[in-house]
Amino acid sequence: MTELNTLIRENIRLLVPYSSARDEYKGEEAVFLDANENPHNSPFNRYPDPLQMRLKKKIAAVKNVPVESIFLGNGSDEAIDLLIRAFCEPGRDNIISIRPTYGMYKVCADISNVEFREVLLNHDHQPDTEAMLRLADSNSKLMFLCSPNNPTSNSLNRSDILLLISRFKGLVILDEAYIDFSKESSLSGELEKYPNLVILQTFSKAWGMAGIRLGMALASGEIIGILNHIKYPYNVNILTQRKALEQLNETREKDRWVTLILEQRGLLQKELLKISLVKDILPSDANFLMVRFDHPGDIFSYLIGKKIIVRNRSKMPLCEGYLRITIGTEEENSLLISTLHEYEKSTFH
Repeated sequence: MTELNTLIRENIRLLVPYSSARDEYKGEEAVFLDANENPHNSPFNRYPDPLQMRLKKKIAAVKNVPVESIFLGNGSDEAIDLLIRAFCEPGRDNIISIRPTYGMYKVCADISNVEFREVLLNHDHQPDTEAMLRLADSNSKLMFLCSPNNPTSNSLNRSDILLLISRFKGLVILDEAYIDFSKESSLSGELEKYPNLVILQTFSKAWGMAGIRLGMALASGEIIGILNHIKYPYNVNILTQRKALEQLNETREKDRWVTLILEQRGLLQKELLKISLVKDILPSDANFLMVRFDHPGDIFSYLIGKKIIVRNRSKMPLCEGYLRITIGTEEENSLLISTLHEYEKSTFH
């Protein structure tokens, strides 16, 4: 990779960050008269730890990564936005990614006025690595990969990911939001080997905590330091930190949920294939299925009318005709199947 100091924007490199009261004093037991807080309504009257150290220590033990390699944010979207703001000069630099993939990469790039260059996946939904590398130039600072990919539901070939990390001169951001549902293992154990690798993970999927908005970036201490340099001072609130600490003590429960979801994924796929309306189901390494129908818009509308909400991805490239169906509980999945059977009967009779 290119030297990190040459990748970072000059104004970010020279930035003097805001120093909050809780940055200057990091202890817990004290008479706090420094931050203009209300002295009543403890503990919610106090600003949270801006670096979330208790939570990071817990995550470090669970993920087997150093504390200094962890950034925590308001969902993974905060890390995506900060990476673009830290490394991409608006109107000059560009980002390389795959298509189709998670939409927030491009949205954050567009907000920052950074060119977003996309390479269509092949028909096996794998990246064209040589095309991606050819598209890169001296102003290509970031590359976004999502594996397992949303919406195509498949894991990208590990060899392709490693090739791109090795040959791309900027930072490669690997979004592993769905990694707990995949046969492939996380690349978090390779962070020391690849200093330009940034891994995004989340508490929204396997941990069942989408509502608390907590995501993480795992990377070298130098990259994490840059993100901490420019983030908002108290970006993860005290309620989120407390709930995450509590849930991290329940790793067996998380593993049980993942097992249940994987079991239901297999059962749901089997039942869907019995329905004549279903034309194809993509292989899935995620907690959702991509299901192809002849008239996806009609089926989508019918399901909404029955208050069953799925995502219509049929207008995305390589996803023509597909609805994205998240794996629910056994009861929810059974209701979906029975409703599709109802639609099938009404259509053919």
